[in-house]
Formats: sequence, structure tokens, C-alpha cells
Amino acid sequence: MSIDSTPEGWSVLWLEEVDSTNDFLRLGGHPPGTVVVAKRQIRGRGRRDNRWQSEEGQSRTLSVLLRPDAPVSLWPRLSLAAGLATAEALEAMGYQPGVKWPNDIWIRGRKVAGILVESSDEGAVVGIGMNLSMREFGPGIEATSLLLEDGRSWSPEEVLELLLPRLAAATFRIGPDFEELLEGVRQRCVLAGHHVHLRTSRGELTGRVSQIGSKGELMIETPDGIVPVIQAEEVRVI
Repeated sequence: MSIDSTPEGWSVLWLEEVDSTNDFLRLGGHPPGTVVVAKRQIRGRGRRDNRWQSEEGQSRTLSVLLRPDAPVSLWPRLSLAAGLATAEALEAMGYQPGVKWPNDIWIRGRKVAGILVESSDEGAVVGIGMNLSMREFGPGIEATSLLLEDGRSWSPEEVLELLLPRLAAATFRIGPDFEELLEGVRQRCVLAGHHVHLRTSRGELTGRVSQIGSKGELMIETPDGIVPVIQAEEVRVI
């Protein structure tokens, strides 16, 4: 299947194998709008340097080099933009995903996709990994795949056709239209109302998630009041 919905100015590179799709783009030499898709990724990373290894036909990893028109200070919002775009694509496929702030996508409480945004000399690299047809996961890993959810098999081309236009649209909304993007994330936030334990650069924090704030921060209700959390190394529901 050809991808008829590739956003204007974007191009897709298909690779058999790569250490990391994010690293491939971060090494330079590619224009913004380059999308790299790998059949096999052998040294992929998630947040906190967790590994995201993809095998051909079971999961799919892709990275996109973006250079938004918005100020560089707003580029961290790309994580939420990519999360919303991924959730919207899965909805178009018939699933009911949720966004686990700041960068995971869940279906029925299990991770089906993850996002990693990193900087490069040319812009920002947005990496997205999605479990397509994996049947087993390592001990202690709460994850799922599209195949496990409803028995359907999806090709990478089908996924890209639904994902890329939504990612392009969400990228435009990290600036003046950020509130619109945030509302989409809030509607799909799986943490709202739950008690969570967070590990941040300022220490650990436990409380109840009240909402996502106007800057994309997680608002945590604690005995000492509401604490805004902009970044967290780990967010665990308790």
C-alpha cells in the first residue's frame, strides 16, 4: 500500500535494520520532515534509557525530524502533540486509547505505544514505538499490542497513513493553538483522578492527579496543596 496521506514536504525512508531511528536522524544530514521507519531496531531507547527493541512484523518504530515554527522553548510540547496524534490514529483504527502523561499511550491500562522526543542540530526528533502484533512481553512489563487487543493485524503502511497527517496537524498546535491540543490530551488522560507516585529531578512526590495545567504540566493534589509537575522521570499509578 502506498501512503497517500504523507504530509506535504515530508518524506519516508524505509530501513531494514537500524540501531535507533532517533539516533539515525540525530546524526544529521536530513531535512526537517524526514520520517525514518525501521523493520528492526536493535538499540532503541525509551525514556530513562529503557530499551525499545523492535522485531520485524511485531512492533514498529519510527522517528520524525521536525522544525516547528513555534519558539524553541515550546518544542518540549511535541511530546504531548505526538501522544495526542498517536491516540487519534488508534481511535481511527477502532481502539480506545488513553494518554498516560507525558509520553505513553495505553489501551485498557497497558502500554501500547511510547514516545521519545530528543533535540538535534536540525530540530527535534520525535520517536514513536508501537506494538503491532507482539504476543509476549518480558516479566513485569505491563504492555499490550494491537493484535492482542482484537486479533487484527496492521501493516506499518496502514499505521503511517493514519498517524503522519495527525502528527503534522498536532505539531502546528504547540504554539498559539496549544489550548486546543491540551483539551484533546485532557479528554484522553488516563491519570486524571488517580493517585500516583512520581520521581522527578526535585525528588519523589505522591498525590492525586487533578488535571493537566495550561502549560501541559501535571497538577498533583497533595496535603500541602497543588503541586505542578512539568517533567517526571517516572509516573506510577498507585
